[in-house]
Amino acid sequence: MAPETASRSTGRPPADPSAGPSPAAGSTGPRDPDPRVSVVVITHNRRAELLRTLGRLAELPERPPVFVVDNASSDGTCETVARVHPWVRLLRAERNLGAVGRNVAVERVTTPYVAFCDDDSWWEPGSLGAAADLLDAHPGLAAVTARIVVEPGGSEDPIVAELRNSPLSGPGWLPGPALGSFLAAATVLRADAFRAAGGFSPRLWLGGEEELLAVDLAVRGWWLVYAEELTVHHAPSRARDATRRREDGLRNTLWFTWLRRPLPAALRRTAFLARTVPRDAASARAFGRALAGLPWVLRERRVVPREVEERLRLLEAEQRRSTARRYVG
Repeated sequence: MAPETASRSTGRPPADPSAGPSPAAGSTGPRDPDPRVSVVVITHNRRAELLRTLGRLAELPERPPVFVVDNASSDGTCETVARVHPWVRLLRAERNLGAVGRNVAVERVTTPYVAFCDDDSWWEPGSLGAAADLLDAHPGLAAVTARIVVEPGGSEDPIVAELRNSPLSGPGWLPGPALGSFLAAATVLRADAFRAAGGFSPRLWLGGEEELLAVDLAVRGWWLVYAEELTVHHAPSRARDATRRREDGLRNTLWFTWLRRPLPAALRRTAFLARTVPRDAASARAFGRALAGLPWVLRERRVVPREVEERLRLLEAEQRRSTARRYVG
């Protein structure tokens, strides 16, 4: 499916990322929309949470275009959104596309940047404009990831400390800590870079789907950072299957490892996961499903360059100590 407005960009960063910003198309007044950022939300059978999120997005000073991809909900989501929020650009999928629903929306986005959020999260006023400013000012930057605040208490998500203290180093022009991956529900990306890298893989569906895309962006020369000045609020929905999410996430981690890591690293990571994940039916299913996909994984395997693998090794050491990345549930 082709985007409505085709971009002439190559989808790669410029050769000289320190060349300076292109002229910003910032807002000209408090009521004028910021023409730089669109928001994409995917949803499935979370009508109440989605309506709350859309209400928050409607109040943003940036007044971004909002695309909602309904992943075949059966709870009346589409009809309610069309009635209550007719300004939303609603896309209806005939089946649950998972993260690929974002790809469908980005094909229709005409702004240079796209912000993702989930149906149970929303951007803080001013953060989208600040993210666009960062991307304007740093042409070698593909994505900026925000600080995540968990509601209703307002505490930081445990993953934020890991983002803030990322072990990766990068060029001096980076406006924040370099990241090896990102959290889709808290990230603003350069739309051309997203498209050129292929978006989210249909194979992975949902659950840790960001890692593969992030590495493919890095291979193309892009950088990703954490930006402390940006904030996303997350009120975790109760309508979620934690065990299924863990199973999909573990399968996807294994697939990513064998798709992009060199053989010694893939063997090491697989062995570590086999030793440390819960010994239960969900883990067994995840390993079984990962093994069933081995033929296509080997066909599509493309090992990353050495400099990208070095970053992945640094991140792997941190992930082993992480308390926010456990395969539990």
